[in-house]
Formats: sequence, C-alpha cells, structure tokens
Amino acid sequence: MKCYKIIILSTLLVLCLWFVVSSVKTVTPTSGIATQNFDRSVRPQDDFYRYVNGKWLDATEIPADKASWGSFNILREKAQKALREIVETAAKGQDQESQKISSLYASFMDEASIDAIGLEPLRSELNDIDAIKTKKELPDIIAHLAKIGVTAPYGFGVHQDSKDATKYIVDMEQSGLGLPDRDYYLSHDVKIKKIFDGYGEYVTKILAMSGDKHAAENAEAIVSLETKLARIQWTKTELRDPVKTYNRFEISQLDSLAPELGWKAFLSSAELDGKITYVIISEPSYFAGLNNVLHNTPIPVWRSYFRFHLISDYAPYLSKEYVNARFSFYGTALSGVPENKPRWQRGVSLVEGALGEDLGKLYVEKYFSPDNKDRVENIVKNLLESYRQSIDKLEWMSPETKKEALDKLAKFTPKIGYPKKWIDYSALEIKADDLVGNVMRSNMFDYDRNTSKLGQPVDRDEWHMFPQTVNAYYNSALNEIVFPAALLQPPFFDPQADDAVNYGGIGVIIGHEISHGFDDKGSQYDGMGNLRVWWTPQDREKFAEKTKALVSQYNAYEPVKGYRINGELTLGENIADNSGAAIAFKAYHLALAGTPAPIIDGITGDQRFYIGFAQVWKDKMRENAEINLIKNDPHSPDKFRTIGTLVNQQGFYDAFDVKEGDIMYLPPEKRVSIW
Repeated sequence: MKCYKIIILSTLLVLCLWFVVSSVKTVTPTSGIATQNFDRSVRPQDDFYRYVNGKWLDATEIPADKASWGSFNILREKAQKALREIVETAAKGQDQESQKISSLYASFMDEASIDAIGLEPLRSELNDIDAIKTKKELPDIIAHLAKIGVTAPYGFGVHQDSKDATKYIVDMEQSGLGLPDRDYYLSHDVKIKKIFDGYGEYVTKILAMSGDKHAAENAEAIVSLETKLARIQWTKTELRDPVKTYNRFEISQLDSLAPELGWKAFLSSAELDGKITYVIISEPSYFAGLNNVLHNTPIPVWRSYFRFHLISDYAPYLSKEYVNARFSFYGTALSGVPENKPRWQRGVSLVEGALGEDLGKLYVEKYFSPDNKDRVENIVKNLLESYRQSIDKLEWMSPETKKEALDKLAKFTPKIGYPKKWIDYSALEIKADDLVGNVMRSNMFDYDRNTSKLGQPVDRDEWHMFPQTVNAYYNSALNEIVFPAALLQPPFFDPQADDAVNYGGIGVIIGHEISHGFDDKGSQYDGMGNLRVWWTPQDREKFAEKTKALVSQYNAYEPVKGYRINGELTLGENIADNSGAAIAFKAYHLALAGTPAPIIDGITGDQRFYIGFAQVWKDKMRENAEINLIKNDPHSPDKFRTIGTLVNQQGFYDAFDVKEGDIMYLPPEKRVSIW
C-alpha cells in the first residue's frame, strides 16, 4: 500500500552467516544434513532436489492459510510468533513506542467494532470520489490516492537518481491494475482466463456491497478500462532494463508527453511543486497511451474505478464481509489458498508495516546478539574475498573491465542485522479505535517521509527492510548488501554444524546477493551506484553470450504443465543463484585453509556443501500460486533454482560423480560459468 518506490535489484533471500575456520574448532561438528528427508530411491545424479528433499515433500502438507510452504516460510512463521509476543507485551509498556504498537494492534483486533461500522470509515473518501464532475479534478484525486496508498493509473517513487547517485529524484511509473500483471488481461490461457473472469465477479461484488445499484455494468466498465491500461503497459521483462526505463523529462516537457494528465495540478496536489525540476518517466509510451485512455474514458467510469480500488485496497481493514470478499479472490481464486491467515497474524503484519522499525528495535533487543553480528561480518568478508579472487582470475574479462569490477567490489557496503539509526515515528498519530484512520495516517506518514528526502543529501545508512524481515537484498543505488537480523538463525545457518553445510546454505545466499552487483542489470551500475558504461564493448558481448545460454536453459524448464519459466524475466536471479553457488564453493575451500574436510556420516565435505544448498530450497507451492510466480516473479521456482544451478557447477559433478547419461548431466560446452 505504500506509494513510494525504492529501486532494489534483488529482493530475495537470505542469510545468516558465520565464519569459523575448521582448524580452530574445539568441538566435533555435526553434519547439519537432514538425512531423514532423503529419498534414496532416487539417484542424486538424476534428480538431486528429490534425492535431498523427497521424503519431506511427500510428508508435508501446505498449511491451509499459505500459498507455499518451505524453509523460508518456516522461519517467517517463527518470526511472526516472536513478533506477536512483542506486540502483546507492548500493552504493558508506558513509553510512546510501546503504546503506539499496542494501540495499532488493538485497533485491528477489535473485530466487533469494525464489523459494526461497516463501510463508514471510508465514507468521506467515497463522497469525495462521487463528487468528481470533470477530468480536471482527476490529477487531484490521483495525488491524494497516492498519499493514502490506493491504486491509481500511475504513481511515483522517490529514490536516487540512477545517473547521479548523490541526489534523490522522482520516478513516474505505470500502475492501475487490480490483477498482478498485464498478462492476466491479455492472455487466452484457460487458467488465466478463469482468474480474469473471477476478477470481474469480484469487482461486481465489491461495488454491489458498497450500494452501487449498477454494479455489474460498472464492473464491466472498470475491467474494460484496466484492460486498456494493460495493453499499453510495459512487460516485466522490459522493466528490468535500467537504461530504457531512465527517461529524463524536464517539468516543462511533461505536457508535450501527455497533456490530458494535468501535470501542474498533480505536482501541486502531490506536494512536489517547487521540489523538483525534472522527473524520470519509466515508461514514456505508457503515459502517452494513458493520455488517450483518459481522454476517451467518461467521468462516471473513473468514479467507479476509483471507488472500487479504494474499497478493495482497504478491504482488509473493513468489516468481515469485505475481508472475506477480498480474500476469496486474491487468496483463493488467484493463489489457491483455502483459508485466510489468523487475525492475530494479520494484525502483527499491519503493525510491522506501519511501525516496522519500532517493532524491529524490540525484536533486535530480544533475539539478536552482538556475537551474531560479528560472525556475520566475518563470513561476508570471506565471500567478498572469494569474489575478488575469482574476478582477478577471470580469463574472459579484460584487465580494463577487471579493474572497474574490483573497484566496485571494494566499495560494497554490507549491512548486518539492523540499521545504525531508527525511524522516528513520533509524528504518526495512532488511535486504538480508528483502524482505517491509522492505516491512512501510516501511509501518509511514509509518503511525507519519502517526499521530504527531495533536495536533501542521500542517506546511505537507510534500510529498506526491517530487522525482523526474513529476506535480504542488494541495492544498486547504494551498492550495498543487506541482511536483516531475522535471517541470521536456523534453518539457514546452524552454528553447531560443519562449515560445508553452512557455506552451501547461507554462503550461497550471501554469494547470491553479492552477485546481483554483477548480474545483467546490476553490472550496469558502478561502485558509487551510478548507471554508466564501465565495461569494454568486447567484454559486454562475452557476458551477454554467457547469459544468453542461461536464458535458454531456464526457458526449457516447465514447473507447471503449459507454463515455462521466462528466462529473460528471471535472468538476474538465475545469474545470482549460479554465481553465488560457484563463489560460495570457492569460499568453503578457502575456509578449509588447506586442511582436509572431515567425512561426517559417510558424506564428504563437498557433498555436504551441495546437500546443504539443496535442503535450504525445499518448498511446496499451490499450482495457482506457482503460475502467478512464473508470470510475475523474477525468481525461478525453488526446485529449478536448485537443479538449474547445480547442472552448471563442476564441483557438483565431481562430488557426486555425475556422468554422461545421468539426467542431471549437461555437456561441458553447455554449462554456464560466469564468475
């Protein structure tokens, strides 16, 4: 629901880390391998994912309130339970932070009061929408909706200028769809068409519940309008190109691009007037097309469109019938999830979204020790050193490009556990009896906090995830790798286990995030975060040739019958997975410091490394959710992240004696090795 945008090249996965050289260990380590999950009826040379995780896959059922279930979900569930305890304990605190956390949670958990008032909390907003008479008023309403976190035909974000990383700018971007992607409106696929039809029914239901006597007719007009928007939108693959999406327009040029959009009125209502002299238009052709769509769409349709999206976006905070209607479509029809999450879990998520760093501060105090932070910093250094050595020895890269690559690597900023300074939420008003108002004020607080950055120095200490988030990211603008505290624990890292399994699990994930600085997209940014050409043309061609082979490899995978992975969309993540595994394997051997790896439970060190990698990615996903992932997510499904990576790793072939004729054998000339 947040209206701002931060460019982060990879949000995904990751890590908890610790580095201890084998020779200094004073206790006998465990293997860290869950051998009880092995399916020994399958040869590791034929299906390594099944071999490592088969019994777990057979025995595990996806919880009724989840779209998928695997290692990441397990850790997120653990974090949610810890946060619930913190939130409920906050009621006893007298400080401002605790009171706000407690009041926000209480406002969500008072289901009886919420049910009693129905749609009333949105009445003023709905009246304002119903009062729209002319198209000249649309820029004002779109700007207002941006502040309160409601879907509109376009939006904007505040982030660093990709060509001048020392300052913040505004980036205008396409938006406006109720379905996850343009393909859901344009595809003739039977399953996608069923979801599309279900969306129309959902729009009708929301309008009818709100008192619209012409709900079916207006819903049809809304879906038709969104279909027109979908036709002019850029694909997710096109949006991955940082050069094509960097289009600078001076404020004076905007009317020539799309005069019907009323730029002056929008910038004034959005409180951007006078703060900027230019904007970045991510998709110029979309805005030119939107100009025509706006011109040809009657005002009554726009009123219905805004009315629907306001109610739909705020449905999780309204009475039970609205909560159920939204979940029935977005949870069940779209993702195949039969049950909504428990209310306490949704309440904790709300608190996390609104007061994330206040909650994170309490989480860190209770669950994250300084020792963990020190250990993480050591293993990150080890992975960076492995990468440095790898770049230095590359045969395909010229000395000129190597010099730039090593300079970028030297400028990486690791952020571990939690931020140096915390967000100050003192200006955010929270009331224990005003849930919708709390959500709106939270969105407006975040809006103001981000637009206030304009004209200010770039804050290089800012975080874009909370400490309690089970994830990690690489941010090209700051050339940073960020690992929140909640990741720095089992199942991804086991302090009692041998180095091999930890390097195969957490080590690969750390390497993944580092690799994003050198994937097809991240490699276009230099060490300071500026989008510029620092490769020789010849080296860029060699790199493109290697990544082209990776696109072809993943295009051939078909996780769901009739739905293949998009190798172009997933290229950056596939590069990071493959490179991360290669670099972490080298880092593991650096950690051995020339000493032989122990054989534990009959499994060699190299074998434990790859088993540790595969067991981290155990996961089950509902079919509709997997189709959604294939269509929209830059990550491949977890099984293919595992198999697709391993077939390119020479160390895997050596560790498990994979030979021609084995299903997981890929001829040497077809294997992709980049870093």
